[in-house]
Amino acid sequence: MTTMAAVLPLLALAWLSAALIGLAPRKPGYSQLRHTISELGEIGAPDERLVAWGLFLPIGLVFALDAFLMEGPAPAAATTSLCIAVGYLVAAAFPCDPGSPVSGSTRQGVHNLGGAVEYIGGGVSLLAAARAYGEPVRIAGMIVLVVAAALTLLPAAAMRGLMQRIGEVTLFGATAWMAWASGHAA
Repeated sequence: MTTMAAVLPLLALAWLSAALIGLAPRKPGYSQLRHTISELGEIGAPDERLVAWGLFLPIGLVFALDAFLMEGPAPAAATTSLCIAVGYLVAAAFPCDPGSPVSGSTRQGVHNLGGAVEYIGGGVSLLAAARAYGEPVRIAGMIVLVVAAALTLLPAAAMRGLMQRIGEVTLFGATAWMAWASGHAA
């Protein structure tokens, strides 16, 4: 079970990467460095529904399954997976306003709350998991919390996209590593 739980985040990362490569050129003016992932599926975007139901929903479900698989052998990894799942499932149900502002419509507020669960919850859960998994997981938690702050504080024209992608790779990778380490402990 832990091998599957370690592979699932990597499969989700591959799906996300492929979608970013395929969908970004379809949205006029989209920049992988400046724009958040959610902006590919913002209200009124050409691929709004595809991003919600073909990208965010599957990734959210993969991480929900990962959380379920890791609940017994690695509760800390399960918590991180659950935080990621919440972020993606909320993003699927509540697409962001154009430009994914820090404040906006009620829908944007719910979308941002899902992002807070993913990044703040994920970062804090990684810090807590560091007791069992060591310094690399603590560093990953700090990176994710810096990303959470950057996504909140940086203006829309800044490198929010780059920061978010760093956060995603860190969360997905740390979750896979914790699952793998849990299955290979002495």
